[in-house]
Parts: sequence; C-alpha cells; structure tokens
Amino acid sequence: MKTYPLHSVSLEEAKQLQFRVVDAVTRHFDGRAVLSLGDLGVSEGLNRPVATHKAEQVIAEVFGAEDATLVRGAGTGAIRWGLTSFMHNGGKLLVHKAPIYPTTKVTIETMNLRPVEADYNTPGEIARVLRGNPDIGGALVQVTRQKPDDRYDLGAVIGEIHAACPALPVLTDDNYAVMKIPQIGVQCGASLSSFSSFKLLGPEGVGVLAGSHELIERVRAWNYSGGSQVQGHEAMAVLRGLIYAPVALAIESEVADELVRRLCAGEVAGVKDAFLANAQSKVLLVEFDEEIAQQVLKAAVGCGGAPHPVGSESKYEFVPMFYRLSGTFRQQDPALERRMIRINPMRGGADTVIRILSQAIKEAKEG
Repeated sequence: MKTYPLHSVSLEEAKQLQFRVVDAVTRHFDGRAVLSLGDLGVSEGLNRPVATHKAEQVIAEVFGAEDATLVRGAGTGAIRWGLTSFMHNGGKLLVHKAPIYPTTKVTIETMNLRPVEADYNTPGEIARVLRGNPDIGGALVQVTRQKPDDRYDLGAVIGEIHAACPALPVLTDDNYAVMKIPQIGVQCGASLSSFSSFKLLGPEGVGVLAGSHELIERVRAWNYSGGSQVQGHEAMAVLRGLIYAPVALAIESEVADELVRRLCAGEVAGVKDAFLANAQSKVLLVEFDEEIAQQVLKAAVGCGGAPHPVGSESKYEFVPMFYRLSGTFRQQDPALERRMIRINPMRGGADTVIRILSQAIKEAKEG
C-alpha cells in the first residue's frame, strides 16, 4: 500500500516551537499569573476569565492568527462552532471526496448542510466544482488523511479554493496535526483552524479556534453565558499542554520512523509490511502475512499495549496503543481490517513496541 504521511517537524524544530510558546506566554502574562491556576467567572469587559483571554492571545500569536477562542466540546465542538460561524442551515459545503470523519458528519447532518464533493488530490478539480456551484457557502479541509491514498498538500488546496473564490470561508480540521507539522490551516491561509486541546496534553473537552477575528467574535457572542466559558484553570492547562506537546510528539514520530525501518527489515516474523500514515494521527500501520489482525489486537492487551485511545495522544496515554484501523480507512476498504492494525508508540520506545508486537503475533498464531 502506498501512503502519503504528512511531513513531521524534527525534534530540533519541536524544541523551537516549545520555546515560541513560552516566549508568547511571557508577552501576555506576568510572572505571578503563570504560577496560578487562573481565575473563574466572567470578567467585566471580557465576559470570560482574564486567564482565558490571555491564553487565547497566546494561541493567536503562536499560530500567527488574528484571534483565537477556547470553546467547549473539544475538537468536535471547535469544528461545529467554526462551521456555524459562516454556514447557514441547508447551505452547500465543499468537502473532500472521501469518507467524512464521523463526528464531523454529525455536525454536517444536524446543520442540514449539503456536502459538495471535490477530489482534493486532483489539481483543478476544486476550481471546476466551485465554478459549477456558485452558491457554495464555505469549505472544509481535513488536514490529516481521510483515506489511504490521500496526498493533497494543505496549502495548495487552500490556495486553489481562494483562487477560484477569494472570499469563500475555509475551515480546516487540524486535529491530529497541530504541533506535528510545520504549518496548520490558518498559517496556510484558512479562515479558521480548529482542533482539540485534549490531543495536545491539555484538559478534557476544550477545543480551539484560531483565525479570523470577525468569525471568532461571532462564536464568542453566541457563547456569552457563564456556563459556556472555558475557566481560567482550564485555559492554563491548555497552555501547559501546548508547551510540552511538541517535543513529546516529535519523539513519538522518531520512534515510528525507527519502527518502520526495523519491521521492513524483517525483525518481526509474521509482519508482511509496515508504513506510516495519518490515520488520523500519524501512526504505524502494520500488515500481517495472515488475517490475524483481530487476534493480535486481543493478545497485545495482555502484553501491555493499550487497546483503544482516550483522547488519542492525551495526557492519560503513555503506553503504546495497538488499535484497529480508523473508521474512514475501514470504510474505504473494509478488507484491510482483517490483516492490518495501527500502532501508536505514544511515549514508548521502539524496543517496547517490537517486544509487544512479537509476543502478540506469537500468541495469535498459536491460539
């Protein structure tokens, strides 16, 4: 299988990203505030905690955006609010010709949006579809891969959309990509980037929107109630996650690269092939020489591997995860599920992953 994983930042680049986040924090907080858990409630003039306001300023600076806001609902909530900021009920939404991520599909259906497909992998296809649908109200671009053969370049897709319709709002789903790749959607010209802080060692249930000040102000106005606000201690946890995530994720990427080399060299009997793919997070896909994927997954749990994600690279996950293929990949080719699994090393090393995988394959073939 040929895959086209996104380019990951190096460990040195991740260190510089960590330094950039810390530098931005020092520009918006004083030294006493960063040692506190943050305030609570709606501060006069801001209608949200001061710490939340300052954290949003930091995020906007880090990603070169006009503005940023923290919202409830993690990455799904950020996508929902992003679409709500520029799409009307029943409107047409440009999407990639591929299975739509399940939680995003729920938002599209509940908003009664009408997806209009264009193959983002084919140059010129986006412009052709937009010319044929002048009433399209916006575009959604998922940064990570929706199917194994996706190979589109994020900046090129956004550029083609804007070349055909300069004023068309573009929302990027940056989940599983933030702090891993050199530039996210808003840095490539998107109107809004959306992602979960939980996938970046942050708190549960908090999402991030970064981009157009006008669109983000709309979201803030709709989230005016006190119960909708992200509290100060949560905002500070978001920042701590953004600081520690880049280096941890870069190490994870290095381990995955090492695993591909070692598995493709034949180090583990029973492995036919191994390669990297963004499915959705950048993970190792392992193909077996027999249809034993389900048995391997069951055995891996007893060998110490995690059987499923919590938030996919959240603060709770540190042992390697042995998991079935993503829903969009399975939808594209259901047969893959019988002979292939995905592995995320998380905070583990290559030796640990290989030990668990070898033992799990042995048990699967014996049992």
